[in-house]
Amino acid sequence: MKFRDFLSRCDIENVQAILGRDSVRLMGFMETRMTSPTFLTDVLIGSIGEAGLLSDPKYRRVLFDLLRPDEATALCKLLDAPNANCESEPYPALGRASIGVGSQREKRLFDYFEVVRPIAEVDDDSPSTTDVSAMRPLFAHQRRAAREVRRFINDPPHRVLLHMPTGSGKTRTAMSVIADILRGAEPLFVIWVAYSEELCSQAVLEFVATWRAVGDREMALHRFWGRHEIDSERISDGLLIAGLPKLVRRGYDRPHWLGQLGAKCSLLVVDEAHQSVAPHYRVVLDALLVHSVTTGLVGLTATPGRTWNDVTVDEELAKFYSRRKVGLQIPGYDNPVDYLVAEGYLAKASFEPLHHEGGFSLSATEKEQVLQSLDLSDALLSRIGDDEIRNVAIINRVEHLAKRHRRIILFAASVHHSHLLAAVLLARGLKAHAVTTKTASSERTRSIELFKNESDESIVLCNYGVLTTGFDAPRTSCAVIARPTKSLVLYSQMVGRAIRGPKAGGNKEATIVTVVDKELPGFATVSDAFMNWEDIWD
Repeated sequence: MKFRDFLSRCDIENVQAILGRDSVRLMGFMETRMTSPTFLTDVLIGSIGEAGLLSDPKYRRVLFDLLRPDEATALCKLLDAPNANCESEPYPALGRASIGVGSQREKRLFDYFEVVRPIAEVDDDSPSTTDVSAMRPLFAHQRRAAREVRRFINDPPHRVLLHMPTGSGKTRTAMSVIADILRGAEPLFVIWVAYSEELCSQAVLEFVATWRAVGDREMALHRFWGRHEIDSERISDGLLIAGLPKLVRRGYDRPHWLGQLGAKCSLLVVDEAHQSVAPHYRVVLDALLVHSVTTGLVGLTATPGRTWNDVTVDEELAKFYSRRKVGLQIPGYDNPVDYLVAEGYLAKASFEPLHHEGGFSLSATEKEQVLQSLDLSDALLSRIGDDEIRNVAIINRVEHLAKRHRRIILFAASVHHSHLLAAVLLARGLKAHAVTTKTASSERTRSIELFKNESDESIVLCNYGVLTTGFDAPRTSCAVIARPTKSLVLYSQMVGRAIRGPKAGGNKEATIVTVVDKELPGFATVSDAFMNWEDIWD
């Protein structure tokens, strides 16, 4: 049975059960084609995806009710639902059926509707350890930064933080330093720590490209995240790229394991180093460094602080790196961001506010919570994302932006907000996808690849909880920040997704639209963000 043909049976109530009353109400307010089966089918598939509709038990129950009795009976038997009378009660039996990810039942379900089964993204094609054979130069400002980093590593206390703006090549600069150190001694072991699998994969690609250009021998590249494993006792040379969550779990299971691994390490590199003093990060880093005071420590960040208004926390970060920070020193420029824009490494960003007369307001309790907390609560973000007046303003602005931008990334206030905006934009005729922490890996990969392709159509990628780091789509020329935040770090990361310049494969100009919510804090420009913590490191 063709799934698209099957979905044409959906009416408004079915769509409402899947997308939510607010989504359908907002679509009805802005669109007149709501009753068309083709329209409803396109909205469902475009906003959630065929695999997403079949993978989620809540959506499946709605869809199973659309089956005709003979179809329900046949599917019940096909799925071999336990303790079920498929002849007399096929619908309740289907509703109770347990369909696990990767199970035989899931395969039969997808085959029945002729839908491609999602495949978990686990990088199965690459082994945990590969040999990388040994021409790409660094820019002048990157070379200067790399030299300074090496100088600090060689001098006690062997710690330094590399502070470079998003898009200016922090990872490439750091990999050049690592390659120099690996060429200088043999055997020598380096550990690179990152908190997400996307950042780990990005680091692998950067090291492979760097070592092939400047390496002097075959080099072991070890992966330790997701399903990748290592034999720590046999490692003595090369680079280990490790995911923080897996290091934390292994450290809890085998408390001495991190110390034994760290005892072999000559250099530890921490990506997104503003998180170094967060509890999970700090436990891992201290364990890796405990056996030697001569192990080098290099942190990488575009924002050398964790907050914009808590000096105590930011002082702790500066102290962890011995108040030694290497930035971009550009003669004639007080702020290196201005140089990077002038030379085409970063896009010239136009910051536009989106003011609106929203329907929500903060209670006295909420105002106090916002004032005292590091960032806005999930509950408050969810309520902000449900504001229809605010959402209409966002949708109207995105439609206007899509006339001059081919790739737009939108940062939503919640998972539901991301799906709502994508669904309505799709209903309005724009190509839009929602990518969140709840999105199946195969569907996320498909949406991101469509966003990265070379087509000239306008595409909007709505997301929440992902894509602030480890996401490289240089064609992105516009970011819509519809997720209010008190975190200058998070705001800078969101802006950074859209400001790659022409020398980095990006655009000459970029537009950053920030939704301005009354009574909530906001930020101005990426230049201001880059210089915010300078006094802490003096």
